[in-house]
Amino acid sequence: MTRQISHADNLIHQFDTVLRTLVPKAAQPSRPSPANVQPESFLDEEQRRQVAGLMRINHTGEVCAQALYQGQGLTAKLTETRERMEEAAAEEIDHLAWCDQRLQELDGRTSYLNPAFYAASFGLGALAGAIGDRVSLGFVAATEEQVGRHLESHLRKLPIDDKRSRAVLEQMCIDEAQHERWALESGGSRFPLPVKWGMRLVSKVMTKSVYRI
Repeated sequence: MTRQISHADNLIHQFDTVLRTLVPKAAQPSRPSPANVQPESFLDEEQRRQVAGLMRINHTGEVCAQALYQGQGLTAKLTETRERMEEAAAEEIDHLAWCDQRLQELDGRTSYLNPAFYAASFGLGALAGAIGDRVSLGFVAATEEQVGRHLESHLRKLPIDDKRSRAVLEQMCIDEAQHERWALESGGSRFPLPVKWGMRLVSKVMTKSVYRI
C-alpha cells in the first residue's frame, strides 16, 4: 500500500527544505559542481573579494528561487504544475550548493540577510500560486529572466582566469533559461513591462545589500 502524505509530513519536508537552504554547507547537490573539472586560478585579494561578493549575490538569488518554488508548489492548483515546481526547486538546490562551495573556496561567506529574503520570497511564491497557475508560472518566467540577466552581468565582471566561477555561472544560465521556457510553454502569463521593472528594482535592492552584508 502507498502511504498517504500527511500534513505533518509536509511540514517536516518544508522545515527540512528551509534548513538545507539557509544553513551553510547543508544543501546536497544531485549533480557535481561544474567547477570541479576546472583548475583553480590565482586571484589577488581584491579580485577574491569581488568574486566572493558576486557569488554571494548568486547564492542569495538561489535562496530566493528555492523559496519561491516552495511557496508556489504549496499553493499551486494543478498537480502537474506542483510537480514541475518541485523538479525546478531540486535544480535550484544544485545551484545553491555550487555557489556555497565556491564561496568556501574563496574564503567567503553567505549573506546574513538570507533568512529575510527567504521569508519574503516564500510569501510571494505562495501568493502567486494562490492567485492561479498562469500567474504563478508567469512569475517563474519573469523571475528566471531577471536571474539570467544577473548571471550574464556577473560573467562579464569575473576575472578572465577564474574558470571555476565561470563554469558554475554558465551552467546556471543554461538551467535558468530552461526553467523560463518551461514556465511559458506551460501556460505562464507574460508579465507587462511595468511589473518587470518593479521586479528589477527589488532585485537591485537585493544585489546592493547582499554584495557586502
